[in-house]
Amino acid sequence: MELQKRFRPYDPTAPIPSPSDLRALLPEDHLAFFVSDVIDELDLTAFYEPYRDKSQRGQPPYDPRMMVKLLVYAYTVGIPSSRRIELKTYEDLPFRVLTCDQHPDHDTISGFRKQHLQALSRLFVQVLAIAHKAGLAKLGHVALDGTKIKANASKHKAMSYSRMGEKEAELQAEVQALIRQAEQEDDKEDVRYGKGKQGDERGDELRFKQQRLDTIRQAKQALEAEAREQAIAEGKLNPDGTPTARRGRKPNTPPGQPKPKAQRNFTDPESRIMKNGDKAFVQGYNCQAAVDADSQMIVAADVTDEANDKQQADPMATEIEDNMGRNPDQLSADSGYFSEQNVQLLEARNIDVYISPGREKKNPSESDDATSSPAPASTELSVKDRMKGKVGTPVGKATYSKRKETVEPVFGQMKQGRGLRQFLLRSLEQVRAEWRLWCLGHNILKLWRSGWKPQLATG
Repeated sequence: MELQKRFRPYDPTAPIPSPSDLRALLPEDHLAFFVSDVIDELDLTAFYEPYRDKSQRGQPPYDPRMMVKLLVYAYTVGIPSSRRIELKTYEDLPFRVLTCDQHPDHDTISGFRKQHLQALSRLFVQVLAIAHKAGLAKLGHVALDGTKIKANASKHKAMSYSRMGEKEAELQAEVQALIRQAEQEDDKEDVRYGKGKQGDERGDELRFKQQRLDTIRQAKQALEAEAREQAIAEGKLNPDGTPTARRGRKPNTPPGQPKPKAQRNFTDPESRIMKNGDKAFVQGYNCQAAVDADSQMIVAADVTDEANDKQQADPMATEIEDNMGRNPDQLSADSGYFSEQNVQLLEARNIDVYISPGREKKNPSESDDATSSPAPASTELSVKDRMKGKVGTPVGKATYSKRKETVEPVFGQMKQGRGLRQFLLRSLEQVRAEWRLWCLGHNILKLWRSGWKPQLATG
């Protein structure tokens, strides 16, 4: 049966007409153009500095400005893998436009990121300065929270201190047995295979077990060093290693000795096993973010290997001031940040603090006098009671509720929208820089969606 409907011409073998300028294929307000214009406004001196006074032998490197644009755009759209970025420079039009159709391979991309990681993370502050000038991130109210993100390491590659002791003894015995066995068979193997040749895999097995033994010993020594440093810092141990005179019951674990359950990961030793928001245990890091309530811009970002948030309130407030030049008017955080010292430190900065001193009630209808009415003006109230009364007032509840609607959407956008599930890099220093790269991408998206235009784009 012959079709009566006419179709547009379609010939897969015919040459495809295209404009000579790839940029003409993208809309003028595309994110790639915005990223390019923003990067052009930043100070990139640090990226060019390593290339000064270098010989001109070999192929010239890619322009650092192009590489910065490529990496920043990749993190902004949630593509941190160097192999995926390389592929995108061939297959994805915005990537081709940003690189001017150049195609650095994944080793080059990975090497550039590794070499300039700290400089890349410092762009976070430069973009914050732009956002502030654009009228965003006014610091009227800032919400603070943390989220656990997987490290580039498996929790199955971690071992407790007590298990390290057991495994060390097992491996030591196995190594000694292999050495004795090898000594007994040396003469036979020399005759069979010739002098100086192994002849079987026993040498490989011995090397593997010896390496494993050395790794466990190094991990044990690291845990012991950390325990000593912590005990000295807490005043439980003298610098010479002797216990300080303390009253009361003796602790189950002597000062300066790791607890039996203290763990260390062999792949990324600085990562820790932590419980995430889904109550699942992950090998990861605790990523902190302070978010401006009006703009949802991240105004401070940090990473810690401590699962508890309690020690992060004042350092994050310091970073906000360093990044923005002043403290926020108000700051809210959940009960994980509460301590009397934290409240006092934040209030000493003239910040109006809203931190819940205890777990929030599931049923909003449940109330008591301490949380439903203003706290009486009394200097005798403890910091905890005063804060409990403050966040329990109608105004306090409304202010404190900004926390969830400010920070949690940001984490959701980064994890669900842009796919941040696991870090690529290892070690606390590198993960901290990578986290700021992700936060930089978030802020660029907020700038783009705000309608603000870079000077180069308007001038």
